[in-house]
Amino acid sequence: TLWSWGYNIYGQLGQNDKTTRSSPVQIPGTTWSSEIVNSYYQSMAIKTDGTLWTWGSNQFGVLGTNSNTTYSSPVQIPGSWSKLPKNYFYNNGAIKSGGELWMWGRNDKGNLGQNNKTEYSSPRQVPGTTWAGVSCDQNRTLATKTDGTLWAWGEYDQGTLGLNQESVTISSPVQIPGTTWHTENFFISDRLVAAMKTDGTLWTWGSNSQGGLGQNNKTKYSSPTQVPGTAWADIYQGNSGMMAIQTAG
Repeated sequence: TLWSWGYNIYGQLGQNDKTTRSSPVQIPGTTWSSEIVNSYYQSMAIKTDGTLWTWGSNQFGVLGTNSNTTYSSPVQIPGSWSKLPKNYFYNNGAIKSGGELWMWGRNDKGNLGQNNKTEYSSPRQVPGTTWAGVSCDQNRTLATKTDGTLWAWGEYDQGTLGLNQESVTISSPVQIPGTTWHTENFFISDRLVAAMKTDGTLWTWGSNSQGGLGQNNKTKYSSPTQVPGTAWADIYQGNSGMMAIQTAG
């Protein structure tokens, strides 16, 4: 079962209304999986049968329903899906059961990986069939493949794409150096980027104005820089900072 609560001005609680709630209320259905993700004003979840459902604000077509209509109840996106993004804002993406990455929503920075800047309100495939994970922020996307490679595209602001360049726009996936990136433990959010490697090392890059990269300074980094330690297990980040767990607990 899936439950929601809190702010609901766009129907993002999936209750067929826009009433804010201060205690959990059940979203209809009893076959929801653990693949659930929320943005500021919308939600997305996969059921155990592989169906994908979205609801809430639909600005820029971020719900993938081939419209810009706001929905206060879950609406299905066709296909069989396996993996949702770690986060998303006005651009969105998800991975199908066959390893294909599909993206939709805002694209003014090339953040949908379509080699253009066209906005799409329904899913469009990014080339390749071996995608493993994806993370989206407002203007850029980070994704992994099953071979341990890490890819980025969109607005290269504050070094966020990790290519050791200054501000540019890249509308197709480009590889960040390395082939041993962890396919699950990576994150991009508001000019902060973090990714783990399979050897337990943690690497960060991007804006660092609040010290959010864990480098004991506030210096911007435009390529992956290691955080001290080799026993990292998981990471999570917000808009200005991040947290990480080590294997020792």
